[in-house]
Amino acid sequence: MDDGTPDPDRTPDAVPSLRASDAERDETARRLQDAFSEGRLTLAEFDERTTRAYAARFRDELGELTRDLSPARRDAGPGTGLGTPDRAEPPARRVTGGTGPSTSLAIMGGCERAGAWTLPADHTAVALMGGIEIDLREATLQSHQTTIRAFAVMGGIDILVPDDIHLEVEGLGIMGGFAEESGEWAPDPRPVRQAPPGAPRVRVTGLALMGGVGVRRVPAPAPRA
Repeated sequence: MDDGTPDPDRTPDAVPSLRASDAERDETARRLQDAFSEGRLTLAEFDERTTRAYAARFRDELGELTRDLSPARRDAGPGTGLGTPDRAEPPARRVTGGTGPSTSLAIMGGCERAGAWTLPADHTAVALMGGIEIDLREATLQSHQTTIRAFAVMGGIDILVPDDIHLEVEGLGIMGGFAEESGEWAPDPRPVRQAPPGAPRVRVTGLALMGGVGVRRVPAPAPRA
């Protein structure tokens, strides 16, 4: 029976916080990147706020990260403090935590990983008298830190890494070549940019024995209209 006594743990007039979506976290990160490029944030502030943005659970947490920056381009809804981007770059969120194939194998044949797919945190590619192409331009990543172990024996492995990802190459070539390629890339002659601070990192290591492993940073996909 209700005796009319108010519950001390209830606050009838309180407005519940709204949960943030992945799109809202991504938009906040984009605004922070713009602010960093304009000199509004230091590198340390940008890294710290970006980390907090992707860990945020509620919209008001995201709003606090951009409250002292320039206004968003368009209002995304009451209480969010977020804007809607004019164009979205594919993929909208590079690191998703999803899973994908752990190996790429080519024995006297070929193997291609391209288009929309997920690269796991550890991936091994083996080309034995065959060829492998690993194209990350449209790929999502399981983790911010990814290692690709590439082994080419009398074969070849080509790896394309978009310029919104940091890249490290440290493999060994024995009677073969293991290197990061440079120069203009004919299929897409746009200049290659520096990956932004806080971007995910891909490390390529392994061995080329009488074969070749070529790794190339290429322009990220152009924004969709």
